[in-house]
Amino acid sequence: MDAFISRKRPRVSDSSEAKHESSPREDTDTKLAILLSLFPTIKQDELLDILVSCEGSVEKVVGLLSAKGSTAGTPIGKKRAAVASSFGMQTSLSSHVFTPAEDGSMKPLRESASNKKLPPPQKGKTLHLYSPEDIATYTPCTIIHNFLPTKEANALLLELLDESKHFSRYEFQLFNRTVQSPHTHAVYVSTPEEHRQQTSEYTYGGTYRSNVRQATPQLRSVSRQVQKAVNSEINKRIRDIYPDGKKLQYQSPKEWRPNAAFVNCYDGPTESVGYHSDELTYVGPHPVIGSLSLGVAREFRVRRIVARDDDETAEDRDADKTSPGSNSAGKQTASATRANSQGQISIHLPHNSLLIMHAEMQEEWKHSIAPAQTISPHSISGNRRINITYRWYRDTLHPRYTPRCKCGEHTILRCAQRKNETRGRYMWMCYAGFAPGKEGCSFFQWAEFDDDGDPVWGKKVILDKAPTLVNFSASQ
Repeated sequence: MDAFISRKRPRVSDSSEAKHESSPREDTDTKLAILLSLFPTIKQDELLDILVSCEGSVEKVVGLLSAKGSTAGTPIGKKRAAVASSFGMQTSLSSHVFTPAEDGSMKPLRESASNKKLPPPQKGKTLHLYSPEDIATYTPCTIIHNFLPTKEANALLLELLDESKHFSRYEFQLFNRTVQSPHTHAVYVSTPEEHRQQTSEYTYGGTYRSNVRQATPQLRSVSRQVQKAVNSEINKRIRDIYPDGKKLQYQSPKEWRPNAAFVNCYDGPTESVGYHSDELTYVGPHPVIGSLSLGVAREFRVRRIVARDDDETAEDRDADKTSPGSNSAGKQTASATRANSQGQISIHLPHNSLLIMHAEMQEEWKHSIAPAQTISPHSISGNRRINITYRWYRDTLHPRYTPRCKCGEHTILRCAQRKNETRGRYMWMCYAGFAPGKEGCSFFQWAEFDDDGDPVWGKKVILDKAPTLVNFSASQ
């Protein structure tokens, strides 16, 4: 028990207006003291994790632990565990798992995580994580809860909820069908000139952007804090996690500077986005992305990319032998089979949380926002979640420099992920076939980068120097 109490306690927010949570807001220790008095047989760290999962609300924790006639103060039995699970209770915590250390003593798993390769989630299972320590241990992400002062977070949420009236759904081609994204979005840049570029030069998913907007005052203001926090976490990860305390190959050594943002709106529990890796075309290899969540809490799920060679089944091979026009179901089944081989991890993203996706995320993992059966409405946004993904578009990857395919369209940059012999290599390829009303060609070219992730264009001389995107912070 003493080992558990010594764990650093994360700050937790509280939007409840209950009398016992009135202003000034109690700190985490006070809330834990209240809960320990109500549930004396439940371990302190278990109560802390439940408090975090309930977004700091003592009232919600009491309601959760007292649900379905459970007796307050009794240990969590099977019946109560089932109730807790329906609310997204954490299924495993590295701080609760002890492993043998080199000196023979037993230490929490998180203390030895940097020296040992962690086992993946069980096959076909979902591992739910809430605490920053566990998220940093099991995934290539870090999370900062209560990132902004409450008033600033709420002001940004209100501003972007108003902006979301102008958001739209993007269309793309999927197995001979034109489909729409299951959520709305817009792209934000700093200046009118950048707005022109985004609608006439930059492409995304094989099409030009049409829904581009200029950064709002609050979006600009918050970006300075995002930039500072992301750079701090990048340096920590390089120092504490990466081999020999060095950046990854192709990762930029320069300061991360957000100059574009994708703002997404998920209106209701069914709006979601499937498993994917973010496009690398303008952010380059091993990019870092800062993702700020506002409004309704949702599940952010991640899973490792399993190479086909590592876990190929007869079903995989049969699916690959069929023609492109008839194998959509087979390929989807094969992909799901590979995905389930290591399970998935669910990260709880409450209001006002900043998630940093580190340099290995896009090449080695896929991520999604899972649809939910039910969600707890937010006091300001109701059933809506606003998500801002801040990105750094690199000057050396302006669309005036990147290759064009045979059909005259802009190519996109992708990382090979399916076969071991080419895994980790980057390639320029035609993506026009995924844009509605267009046909792609067979263009393919391996991409070459220097150690800092800048493209090696060979003997090509760039005479027309492309304009750079302005850092949000610098444009204030």
